[in-house]
Amino acid sequence: MKMHLIYPRWPKLERQTEFHLPPHGPVVFAAEVPDGVEIDFTDDNLEDLYFDPAADLAALSVMLTCQLPRAFAIADRYREMGIPVIMGGIAVSLHAEEAAGHADSLFLGEVEGRFGQVIQDLRAGALRRRYDYLNSPPEISMVGTARRSLLQRELYNYRGVQMVDLVHASRGCRFNCMPCCVGYLGGNSFRPRPLDRVIREVESIPNNRLFFVDNSLAQDREWLKEFFTAMIPLKRKWISHPVLYDPEILDLAARAGCWYVYQAVIDDSKTIRERIRMLKDHDIGIEGTILLGMDDHNESYIKRMVDFLIKEDLDMAEFTILTPFPHTPIRRKLEKQNRILSNDWNKYTCDRVVFQPKQMSPDKLQELYYYAWDAFFGQGGHQLRMANLFKKVIGKEMDDGTYRRYDPKRKRAFPGKTA
Repeated sequence: MKMHLIYPRWPKLERQTEFHLPPHGPVVFAAEVPDGVEIDFTDDNLEDLYFDPAADLAALSVMLTCQLPRAFAIADRYREMGIPVIMGGIAVSLHAEEAAGHADSLFLGEVEGRFGQVIQDLRAGALRRRYDYLNSPPEISMVGTARRSLLQRELYNYRGVQMVDLVHASRGCRFNCMPCCVGYLGGNSFRPRPLDRVIREVESIPNNRLFFVDNSLAQDREWLKEFFTAMIPLKRKWISHPVLYDPEILDLAARAGCWYVYQAVIDDSKTIRERIRMLKDHDIGIEGTILLGMDDHNESYIKRMVDFLIKEDLDMAEFTILTPFPHTPIRRKLEKQNRILSNDWNKYTCDRVVFQPKQMSPDKLQELYYYAWDAFFGQGGHQLRMANLFKKVIGKEMDDGTYRRYDPKRKRAFPGKTA
């Protein structure tokens, strides 16, 4: 049996330097595909998509809402060819009713221990319209090592510098933040993987640079101590979403190879200033993530925020516009107030205004989005700042002897002295 696994392309964030990370969802899913199924994987963002008439099943892994229009077009084409289509991933779980009109089957929720049944049903000619596991996550110990051998690793570099590989050590989140759909998708409890399995997976990844895509590394102090302590001997360099702001934890994170973190900056309060200082004290880089368009934001507030970021000298900043994705608390609020302006999923890229802001017009918020990017990066463009972050990590790798130069001709990494 042959499966064509596809990761649909999507419009990238305007103003941000375009780069591509190895996709995580497809390779986590592929680890659960039974033996005997041949997988041909296409990352539609970087590879030409070939519609394979010999495929027995087209499987689309869809992470983002703004991937849906492309995913639907691909699915429709395969179905016209008489090849069944199954769709899964975060965006499919959020938009299940709409996605059902473009697929023969939907897979909702986490895949571990469950996809074998799908293949059995397909072979028996009894593929179900929906495999729904949204409210019943698998035992977390079932999560295994992602099938990264499917990736064409040479595609995932920026100007010859190897990008990070994605991995997760836990699922679920107990915080239920206003713009986030994790509570709906993965539940409101913290579910850490067994550490021995996480470490084995990290050791299996040839790339020295990792991105722990856990929803939050600030949920369980004792688990973090064990996790970071176990990571120290591996000498990997990694980035993550926020880490617990505790002196002992941050010290362990730095020793374990924490390179930089994505820090949400919601205001210029003492708390945010203290978090920035603590990261800098541990030589951990900072990419501020700034959400524009909250109800308390007006023009002067946003401009003051940009001034604050410049003054604090963050390494990077990523400005996005509040976007009301389905099954999030903010979506429910804005729907109740009749403030949703568009359900064109092509615009749900976090750089387009699709709702009515409270203190300004949609056009003004769009203008301020461009202002924020241009003002923050005015003294050093996004590409330069990104290069400086990679220069920092290369320096750390050379200091501890882990730097590896990627050779695109041989498609392998080798010890090297220069980037």
